[in-house]
This record gives sequence, structure tokens and C-alpha cells, in this order.
Amino acid sequence: MRDRLGPLSVHAGGGNRRDSVRAMGLDGTCVLILAADLFEDTELLYPLLRLREENARVVVAGLDDTPVTGKKGHGPLKVDTVVEGLRAADFDALVIPGGFAPDKLRRSPAVLDLVREFDDEDKPIAFICHAGWVPISAHILKGRRATSVSAIRDDMVNAGVDWVDEAAVVDGNLISARTPEDLGPWMRALLGALGKDADSDT
Repeated sequence: MRDRLGPLSVHAGGGNRRDSVRAMGLDGTCVLILAADLFEDTELLYPLLRLREENARVVVAGLDDTPVTGKKGHGPLKVDTVVEGLRAADFDALVIPGGFAPDKLRRSPAVLDLVREFDDEDKPIAFICHAGWVPISAHILKGRRATSVSAIRDDMVNAGVDWVDEAAVVDGNLISARTPEDLGPWMRALLGALGKDADSDT
């Protein structure tokens, strides 16, 4: 995996990193975005571009190396790598866009293992809209507070989630949002979790 991606950043955390991130945006930070066909276009593109704007390194991972296309037609979008073999230790945060893609992602044992790794390491996991299906299948949501598109509210509640109807919800390392209308608050929460001042424009 390192041969395909080059050296990835691994952070131990602590005040020095946070101070330097504030000074240089998110330079030195690496964020993983999961992608599959029929992703919700803006829910992948907005974090991809917004994180790059802050100088973060963004890696898009697919279930295989086939380019993916959004449900509204964006693409084909090349993926940087495949999920199989990736490790949470090589990234600072995980982003899971919604659309119909999460129904494909949740069927991959490699995806679910990776999501559990991010949670075990207490690293930010940002998911939006239907993307709640993925952490549901990874069994990391029981007893946690989160939101989603209303269409999967019952799925979230049945998984043990304290579901709330709010634009963006932060519970520890989990950062959830309802729909594309909530992209701004969702990204502000993720940037804050990565050490970027939350009052910066999004």
C-alpha cells in the first residue's frame, strides 16, 4: 500500500501538532474518503476539495481500482487506491459520503474492519446522509449520539443510536450530518476535530 500511495502521515497527537496545524492549515494531515458507484456527488466532492484547500492530503479509496461515478453523474472519478490492505494508522480521519454507495461499502468486510480500526484508535469518522449504514454494519454506533437522513432513522435507532434531528452531531470521534444541506456544519466539525479553527470559512 505504501508503494502505491507513497509515504503517509502518522500522528501521535498532542499540543505541538495542533499548534502547527493552526499555523499551516492541515499540512501533514492525511484523510481517507471511501468511494463506490452512485455516491452522493456533493458529499464526496465537497470534503475532497475543502480538505485539499486546507493542504490536507486526501486519499480516495474504492472497493477495487475501477473509477466511480456519482448518482448525479459526476465522474468517472479515479480512486487512488483500494480499501483492501489499508490501515487506520496511516490516516488522521475517515470520511464516508452518502448516496447509494454506502449500501455497497457496508457489504465489504475490509471496509467494516477499517471503520472499526478508526473507531478503536479514536480517530474522526465523518459520515453523512445514508452513510450511517456503514458504521451500523461495523457495529460501532450502539449507545452513541448521531444523525442521518430521515430515511434511515429507523435503521440508526434499531442499531442503538441516540438519533437527533440536527445539522451536524459530534459524539467523541463520530461526526454525522443529515443531508447535503448540512455540508457546511459537517465540515466545520471535521476541521475542528483535525485541529483547524472551526471559525474558518467552509
